[in-house]
Amino acid sequence: MELGIFGSSRNIDDLKKQVQEANTLGYSTFWTPQIFNLDALTALAVIAESVEGIRLGTSVIPTYPRHPMMLAQQALTVNQVSNGRLDLGIGLSHKPVVEGMWGISFDAPVGHMSDYLQILMALLHDGTISYGGKHLTSRGGIDVPADAPPVLVAALGPQMLKLVGRVADGTVTWMTGPETIRNHISPIINAAAEEAGRPVPQVIAAVPVCITSDLDIAEEYAKRDFGFYGDLPSYRAMLEREGLANSWDIALSGSFEEVAEGLQKYSDSGGTQVVAAVYGPDEAREQTVSELAKLMS
Repeated sequence: MELGIFGSSRNIDDLKKQVQEANTLGYSTFWTPQIFNLDALTALAVIAESVEGIRLGTSVIPTYPRHPMMLAQQALTVNQVSNGRLDLGIGLSHKPVVEGMWGISFDAPVGHMSDYLQILMALLHDGTISYGGKHLTSRGGIDVPADAPPVLVAALGPQMLKLVGRVADGTVTWMTGPETIRNHISPIINAAAEEAGRPVPQVIAAVPVCITSDLDIAEEYAKRDFGFYGDLPSYRAMLEREGLANSWDIALSGSFEEVAEGLQKYSDSGGTQVVAAVYGPDEAREQTVSELAKLMS
C-alpha cells in the first residue's frame, strides 16, 4: 500500500517541519490543501528547496479563482523547483464557496471543468493553446522548462469521473468510503480512461485517521472537524452510497491494527494511494503519524 500524509498550517516553518517529518518517516507523499491559510503552491515551492525526496501534492486547488494559464505557470514553476515532485490536485470547490465567498457563478460545473482541463493540460504538456470554450478562453503560451505534473481532479459524480478519466491523470477523493471507491469511483474512471486510450488513472483516497485508545475523544474531534461536510451535497451523496448516516462516521479511529485494517480496505478497493488525514488531540496526532509509518517498512 502506498501511503501519503495530509497536513496544513498557517505558518510556513511549521508546515516545513511536517513535511520533513513525513519524509524522514518514509511517507510517499505529503498533501496540503488550498483553503484559507497558506497558498499551497507557494508554500510547496519554498519547502521543496530544502526537503528532498518526498512527493508534494495539493488537495486541492479550486479552479474558479485561477485561470488555467495562471495555474499552469504556477504548477510548472513548482515542478521545476521540486525536480518533478509535484502532484497537482485541483477541484471545483463547492457552490457556497464559489458563489457565496467569491461571487462567481457555479452553473454548469462539469462544463467549466471540461474547458479548464482542455486549457490546463495543453499548457502543461505543450506550452501553448488557442481555445475558446463556452466557459473559459485561453490563447497564448507559457515558457517554463519543467515536466508536466500529474493532474488529479476531485471528482465524485459520474459525469465528472468520466471527464477526468478521459482527460486527466486521476482523482482525489474525500468523504468517500472503500465500497464507494470499489463500486462507483474506480469502475467509472477506469472505463473512461480505457475508452480514451489513456493509462489507468490514479485514485488518491484521503481518509481521516486517528490512532488512539480513547474513542470518545476521537469521535468528539471527528464531529468538530468533519461534521459540516455532511451538509455539502457532493459529499452527502458519497456518504449515502457508503451507508453512513454522519460525515464523521467516515473517520478511522482505534488501535494501530484497526486503523491499518481500515486503510488496507481502501487500497484493496482500488485506491492507488491512501492518504492519512490525521486528526485528534496533539498527542494522538503525533502517535498516528509515527505509527502509520510502520505500514511502509
